[in-house]
Amino acid sequence: QVQFEESGGGLVQPGGSLKLSCAASGTNGAFASMGWHRQAPGRQRELVATVTDGGRTDIADSVKGRFTISRDGRKNNVYLQMNSLKPEDAGVYYCIGTTAFGAPIWGQGTQVTVSS
Repeated sequence: QVQFEESGGGLVQPGGSLKLSCAASGTNGAFASMGWHRQAPGRQRELVATVTDGGRTDIADSVKGRFTISRDGRKNNVYLQMNSLKPEDAGVYYCIGTTAFGAPIWGQGTQVTVSS
């Protein structure tokens, strides 16, 4: 069974930085894409950033220039470097991997709180 282990969330002041990590286990195959979504209280889950196994990235406009996604494809790890964090970036961040067949697999989520 494929599982994701997410880490790196926490409390940070506005303007601060965090780096989220996600490591997949239970699979020897590469994901067609991996990335992060987030969900704030009372809001729908939204895409933050994804990266394909070919290195193509898709970044939400709201975080462009502040967040960077990277991936270690050999290990099925994906990272999200978050800089210049704003209160509106707070929420639960979910790692997602999409298989070659298009099936999404979600992590359990890690909480990011941006507050002074």
